[in-house]
Parts: sequence; structure tokens; C-alpha cells
Amino acid sequence: MSVAETMEKRARQFVERYRAVYEQIARVIVGHDEIIHGVLTSLFVGGHCLLEGVPGLGKTLLVRTLAKVLNLDFSRIQFTPDLMPADILGTNMVMETPDGRRIFEFQKGPIFTQICLADEINRATPKTQSAMLETMQEGTVTAAGTRFELKKPFFVMATQNPIEQEGTYPLPEAQLDRFLFKLIVGYSNREQLTAIIDRTTRGETIEPSKVMDGPEILQWQALVREVILAKHVQDYIVRLVLATHPEGQFAQGPTNKYLRWGASPRAAQALALTAKVRALLDGRYNVSFEDVRRVYLPAMRHRVIVNFEAQAEGIPSDQVLLELLENVPEKVEE
Repeated sequence: MSVAETMEKRARQFVERYRAVYEQIARVIVGHDEIIHGVLTSLFVGGHCLLEGVPGLGKTLLVRTLAKVLNLDFSRIQFTPDLMPADILGTNMVMETPDGRRIFEFQKGPIFTQICLADEINRATPKTQSAMLETMQEGTVTAAGTRFELKKPFFVMATQNPIEQEGTYPLPEAQLDRFLFKLIVGYSNREQLTAIIDRTTRGETIEPSKVMDGPEILQWQALVREVILAKHVQDYIVRLVLATHPEGQFAQGPTNKYLRWGASPRAAQALALTAKVRALLDGRYNVSFEDVRRVYLPAMRHRVIVNFEAQAEGIPSDQVLLELLENVPEKVEE
């Protein structure tokens, strides 16, 4: 079997396993197809995902269902204003040994898992939110001078309410940048609401089946990184990110007018990796410009900061980014 045939076979296997996970989640979650695809893309890249929407839209149910479909350790942390960093990471406790001596022993917190549901993450104070920074970036926890490695794969799936709601705190920019995707969960339509009522008010319980485990997820994450990213597509990604930097070489009109801070190098990494997943799902082993455009908004919307003028005119970051996406050409003359 040639290299090309081997790659094609592996791509087909990936699509089959991806669909198996998707179908089990879709048995429980009504609608929100793009949100499910976004969460699964984060899963197969190995990145964290932030879901934003008003209460009651099924954000928590989606993450809990994902945990049931995957044979991974799962924990849920309900973020509240009085939650402390030690409640997440763990703390040293005084323990008594069989011979009567007292020693300090580290008691691990709920972050020591593989899928961590950070529910309503923006209801905790910035001090508590920042406890997640090392964990999300490096997959480690440092406590009392000791560094603990978390079991792989490790994902933080966080939900947050819109920041205009009562009792919420904006996430620190450094933490937002550690999320691979930010997905906006919208309202269900008429048909979807009807299906939700039918499923949830008749006493019927749908239990999804487990279809994948940790080693298999790591295997597919490795496959994603093997997908070819041609130089001209990579340059397109680079220019899309640089276009968000005010007064930069590739800045556009909307950049200088509405943005205060642009995207970091993590944005380019996110675009490249998530576009590779989209390519595999289309049965290709190379990334196209269209793959990049399809993942552009969820990978970028939380990595730029609009200025006062944009806020005064009610212009969200999504609108500015879509203008940049339209203005940045796929190729440039050397």
C-alpha cells in the first residue's frame, strides 16, 4: 500500500470514529450542530473549549454527554463568587500516620481529571479563574513546590454566561487566549424546541454509549498533526492573524479603527490545527483556504479586544473579524 493510500485509509477511519462520537451526542442534544462540531474539533486537536450562552440552552448537558461518550475521567466544578483556588487545585492537609506522627499530604482537587467541566466559569472572581492558567497551558499543577502532571488527554470544557448578566466577571485575557475555541450557543428554533419537549417531558431517558477512550483520542490527535499545511495556506493564516494587529504591516481599516489589541501566536496555531481537522472530515490530507475560513471565527473571536469606539458604536469583535476575513486576500504577489 502506497503512502497516499495509507493516508486516505486513515482519514476514512478518522471520519468514521468522529461520526460515531457525534451520533451518540446527537441522540441527547437537539440541534446545535455547529456547536457539537466545534467541541469535537477541540477534542481532536487537544484544546480547551469555551461555550457562551444564556442559562438553559444545554451547554452543561452537552459537556456531560461528551464525557459519557468518552471513556475518560470526568469532574465538574461549579464556579461561584466564593470559590477559592484551593477548591480547584487541591490543598495540603494535616494527616496522621499509623505511628501517631502528623504530616502534610496534598489532597488533589477536582482539576485532576481528564475532562473538566468548568460550569459558569465567569461567576468566580479573577483570582480563582487565574488558578486555571498553568493547568490549561501546560497540563500541570504546582502546589507547595511540587509539580504534578495531569493524565492525558486533558480538556477543560467551560461554560459562561454573557458578561452583561448580573454577577459575572470578565475572564482574564491570558485565560481566554488558552481556549482553542469560543462558541456562541444560540436559541433553539421551533422544531428543535418541540423535539426537546418531546424528549424531556415523557419520562424517557436517553443514555449515550461509550465509543472512544483516551489512547484512541491521542492517536487521532497525532493524525491531525500529520495533515499537510501548504506554505501558501500557512501564509494566509499568518496574514489573517497579523491583520488584527493595530498599526501593523497587514492591518486593515477596521483593525486601526476598532481594535485595541490583536491576536497572539496561539491564534495562528489554533487556525492551523483546527483547519486540519476540517480537512480530514472532508476526506483530504491537505488544508484548503476554505478549511481556514470555516474555523476562523470561533478560533479568533476571543483573542482580539475592541476599543472604546467599537464599544460606543455597538460593534462586536465578530463583525470586525468578518470584515478582515473579507479583506485579506488568499494569496499575495511576492
